Amino acid sequence: MIRSAIVPVAGLGTRLLPATKSQPKEMLPVARKPVVQYVVEELAANGIREILFVTGRNKSAIENHFDSDPALIQALNAACKHDLLRELEFERLGVHIFYTRQSEQKGLGDAILCGENFAGEQPFVVALGDSIIGLNAKSDCVARMVNFFEERKASCVVAVEEVPAEETHRYGIVQGVPEVDGFLRVSDVIEKPPPEQAPSRWAIAGRYVFSPLIFDMIRKVTPDAHGEIQLTDAIRLLCDEGRRVYACMLGKHERRYDIGNFPSYFEAFVEFALADPDYGPRLRQSLKRLLACE
Repeated sequence: MIRSAIVPVAGLGTRLLPATKSQPKEMLPVARKPVVQYVVEELAANGIREILFVTGRNKSAIENHFDSDPALIQALNAACKHDLLRELEFERLGVHIFYTRQSEQKGLGDAILCGENFAGEQPFVVALGDSIIGLNAKSDCVARMVNFFEERKASCVVAVEEVPAEETHRYGIVQGVPEVDGFLRVSDVIEKPPPEQAPSRWAIAGRYVFSPLIFDMIRKVTPDAHGEIQLTDAIRLLCDEGRRVYACMLGKHERRYDIGNFPSYFEAFVEFALADPDYGPRLRQSLKRLLACE
């Protein structure tokens, strides 16, 4: 059973400026929690017990968030604020967290390569730190991917969701044929193709399972025009070599929430806030009132 995951969080978050000028985009709140907490809770619920964050400059807030704060706990205990203490239970998920730094911004492929010593000779999960799968991260997608990876002795399994044709230029798009219910056999992956060149509308959705072979593929990738090493190019090399590459299709209740730009961030915040059992009903009434005034 795969128990380790690499979570890249080194990106600059420039599409979310000025909100990300002094804090990581992964620490932006979505309703009550920062984005990256949802990611860690999802991984823990799917059996992951060791997580490596690949960080960069100005990412110390992530380390602080997952570190214990005895002074805060003591203050809450002294004030008998036990309801707030329960909000810190994520510190006891039973997950060991490690950190390493990507010294230069050289793309997602390079960020994954930073975790080679962590992964060693074992398969591992990759979860993008700015993507939440499912409302409140209620998804067993990673567990399904891991099980299929092990059953098929695969080299790679990626999560995919169907996107509108006009949005294919924003994602890595897979070409494949149905294998069994919920899975495709992937023959090619294309990074951000325009609609007329996209082989499908199945977009990679920020979750991967890899064999250690991916590290060799990443080293073979030629940097793009921006000097970045694209992970999709490394997956494409796996396909070119005839390796077993599959895609796990997200279910209808497993929408990917991509916190990489303001439109999707705003939508995610509102949807998660509306689902809050304590504050959602009041917010719903406020929104109805505001929309009625337009």
